Amino acid sequence: MQKKLSVLVATCALVGLSACSMLPKAKDESKNWSAEKLYAEAREEMAGGHYEAAIPLFNRLETNFPFGVYATQAQMEVAYAHYKSADQAQALAAVERFIKLHPNHPQVDYMYYLRGLINFNDQLGFFSFVYSQDPTERDPRATREAFAAFKALVDKYPNSKYAADATERMSYLINAMAQYEVHVANYYYRRGSYLAALNRAQDAVTNYTDAPAREEALFIMIRSYDKLGMPLLRDDTQRVFALNYPDSYFLNPNARGDAPWWKFWSKGGAKAAPKDAVQ
Repeated sequence: MQKKLSVLVATCALVGLSACSMLPKAKDESKNWSAEKLYAEAREEMAGGHYEAAIPLFNRLETNFPFGVYATQAQMEVAYAHYKSADQAQALAAVERFIKLHPNHPQVDYMYYLRGLINFNDQLGFFSFVYSQDPTERDPRATREAFAAFKALVDKYPNSKYAADATERMSYLINAMAQYEVHVANYYYRRGSYLAALNRAQDAVTNYTDAPAREEALFIMIRSYDKLGMPLLRDDTQRVFALNYPDSYFLNPNARGDAPWWKFWSKGGAKAAPKDAVQ
């Protein structure tokens, strides 16, 4: 009886598979679309926020029409769509590919800018957790890479319409890198590693002279010198601190009023890829 049941089950499975194979396959309606049609449909998906649906349409556009102006535009759009889909790896790959293929393109500055924004948003993700997680467990690589990307844009295309925003974001990133050093210095200080705390705080003071975090870095230096039994260096640093920050929160805890510097950033993400290439 069991053998007959097994045969029956196997027969039903085969019949089911045969029936499935006889069903008509879904047609790819975009297969024979024109470049204009593909681009219009992809842009419509983008406008509706359906970035993942737009990506294959742009890819097909580039594959079917590799030598037209739409193909170059599609490459830019794909990078932006991946960025909006929060697929950092694919977005960066698309950006790097475009820059490599079209180093002299009229809108290549946008791709440098987008590369910075992709890393910048990753950095924001890093910094949003920095107060709930030990900072020494976080890698500030995205911060440095975002800064390098924006700097490449500003250095290479100083007159770009994206240069001003990139410069402002670079200032923010400098503050982020300085604040990271301060967090690490505090980490060492809390654990009694006063020399290590002093060295990290000195790095912040020396390398990020205009960053808001420099204030706390100096204060850590004062406390570290005190713990290390170096009263002369402690007093010298205290004089510098009092001269530069006479109303410091660290001298008067009641003086704090402003929100943390890193909360100021409220701008949106990247603008969509420029359309100048397609009329």
